[in-house]
Amino acid sequence: MEPVFVYGTLKQNQPNYNHLNDTTNGSAVFRSIAVTVNKYPLVISTRFNIPFLLQIEGTGNEVRGEIYDVDTKMLKYLDDFENHPNFYERKKAQVKLPNADIIDCWIYFLPNYPDSYLELQRFDNYDSGGDHGLAYVTRYQRDPDDKLSFPNWKSSS
Repeated sequence: MEPVFVYGTLKQNQPNYNHLNDTTNGSAVFRSIAVTVNKYPLVISTRFNIPFLLQIEGTGNEVRGEIYDVDTKMLKYLDDFENHPNFYERKKAQVKLPNADIIDCWIYFLPNYPDSYLELQRFDNYDSGGDHGLAYVTRYQRDPDDKLSFPNWKSSS
């Protein structure tokens, strides 16, 4: 089992949480709430109001989320779901548990982004129904021909 830290739509009570509970995708067992040790910019953008954790360590906030222990099948499913490594990039980063223990978890970061994302509001906790008014548009609510495209994005590396 591998620990995965989720910070967005895969958290409990969020629009994509059902994917973690679907045993046909593999096994995901909730371990704990947690917070990133380092600060990162968590932003919401695109016409679908997608939460992105930008791969810029030391900028933004310590981000709150949840840790799930996932099996190989679920990790493969999540890689496909997050379009790793073509869109999000899965990397290890440290998170702190409520008892102050620090562990390494897989986290899906956005390594390439438009400069304008650096000007967006930054969050320490994502909630699709938050008072920001940016409710997530699920893949099932979108027009199948309406694909995200991200020309002229820059790399943080």
